[in-house]
Amino acid sequence: MRPSAGAVAVAVGSAVASALADGRPVVALESAIITHGLPRPRNLEVAEQLEDLLRTQAVVPATVGVIGGVATVGLSAAELKELACADGAAKVSVRDLPVVMARRASGGTTVAATAWLAHHVGIRVFATGGIGGVHRGAGHTFDESADLPTLAHTPITVVCAGVKSILDVPATLERLETLGVTVVGFQTRSFPGFYVTDSGAEIEVSVTGPDEVVAMMGAARALALPGALVVANPVPVAEQLDPEVHDTVIALALASAAAEGIRGPAITPYLLDRLYQATGGASLAANLAAVRNNVTVAGRIALAWSAHG
Repeated sequence: MRPSAGAVAVAVGSAVASALADGRPVVALESAIITHGLPRPRNLEVAEQLEDLLRTQAVVPATVGVIGGVATVGLSAAELKELACADGAAKVSVRDLPVVMARRASGGTTVAATAWLAHHVGIRVFATGGIGGVHRGAGHTFDESADLPTLAHTPITVVCAGVKSILDVPATLERLETLGVTVVGFQTRSFPGFYVTDSGAEIEVSVTGPDEVVAMMGAARALALPGALVVANPVPVAEQLDPEVHDTVIALALASAAAEGIRGPAITPYLLDRLYQATGGASLAANLAAVRNNVTVAGRIALAWSAHG
């Protein structure tokens, strides 16, 4: 039963609740990719594929979203379809949760909202494509993703392919350091650029596998550290967007956006659309390859954490 309007509650799917109670592995998945990242019916197909990818590892998927005003961790198959087919679904970050819930609306949760809700119910591992970061020119616009401060006070392990390369990658890493968010590379010392394996920025710490990540998770919990552990997992080289094409298209798109006066919230979708169009859809293929790879690694970490106890 859904809580009445105005109630402060987070619903937990039965499979997720059972797994958490038994100490079995669970991985949270965001839903903004379903509502705002992919066209229909591809969005539902991908959402189901990502959940199935976890199930093949004996890990319980917990896709997070807001359905009819109820923040839900572990959407049912029917709820997943409802969200994927919803017209006018909101893109829900942490600040938007009270509004969407009070209005009994539905929406896809961003990295920030997904991380917070997953942590709220006791999930320790979350897989996404890429986290948000500091936008180029933020020294003048102060444009910075809400993902960063949320990760600073949400103790959850986030497996991602870095940040989208349309952002200011070095500035993002500086902010993560300032905010006390631990960042490690999964079998790499190069910070990934989402569509490409190497953004050109370095990571100080690399881990060899899930067991090392779990040891760090345990140490962070023992110290009651407030922030996230970001595991930067690069898209496989064979599936990345051609780096030269990527760099050329991004430079042209940034110049075009500046000439057209596009800024603020409109800049990201504009740049991503230009990247998609200029690469003939190859950027989307790299995007999905990165997400699938992250989900697989997150599943391995969740299994190791569950075994660790």
